[in-house]
Amino acid sequence: MPKFRRTDRINEQLKQEISILVRDEVRDPRVGLATITAVQTSPELDHAKVYFTALGEEDERQEILVGLRSASPFIRHELGKRLHMRRIPELHFELDRVLAEAMRIELLLAHARATMGTEETVEGAIPDEDAPDFDLVEGALPVDGDSSAGADRPANGAESDDTDAAIDGDARSSGDSTEAVTDEADTADERRDGTA
Repeated sequence: MPKFRRTDRINEQLKQEISILVRDEVRDPRVGLATITAVQTSPELDHAKVYFTALGEEDERQEILVGLRSASPFIRHELGKRLHMRRIPELHFELDRVLAEAMRIELLLAHARATMGTEETVEGAIPDEDAPDFDLVEGALPVDGDSSAGADRPANGAESDDTDAAIDGDARSSGDSTEAVTDEADTADERRDGTA
C-alpha cells in the first residue's frame, strides 16, 4: 500500500471540510455554485491554495471568487472547530483553470459535433458494426463513456489484424488452460471416488 505524506491527508481532509462548509454553512449567495476541486497546502501548513470551479461565464466565476475570499475568515474559523490541527492554514481561493479550460474545450467539441453533424464519418474509419468490442478486453477503458473505442485505431487497419490476433490468441490460450485445469480436477475426483 502506498505511503501518503501527511500533507496529502491534510489536503484531502481540508478539501472535504471546505466543500461541506461552502455548500451548507456559507450564507453568501455568490458561492452557491462553487465546487472545491483541490487543496494544496504549503509544507509548513501555514498557507493553503483552495482551487474551485464553477459553471457560468468568466464574470460569474470572478464574482464567486470574491464571495469565497470574503467568506475565508468564516471558513477558517469553522475549520478550527472541526479539525484537530495545531494551526489552520490561511486560505487562498483560486479558480481551477485546468477544469475551466477542459469545460471550454468540451463545449467547443460539442459545438463542432453539432455543426458537422453526427452522420459524417472519416474516410477509411472502421464502421461501428465491424469495430471490435473492447469491453471484453481486460483493462480496456471506454473513452468519454463510449464503449466502441475504435477511434484510436489506424484508418488503414494495419495494426488491427495483429491486435485482433493477439487478443484471439490470449483468449484461446486462457481457454486451453481452463480446460486443462477442469480435466485435472475431474481426474482427481475420479481417483477419490475410485473410478479411475
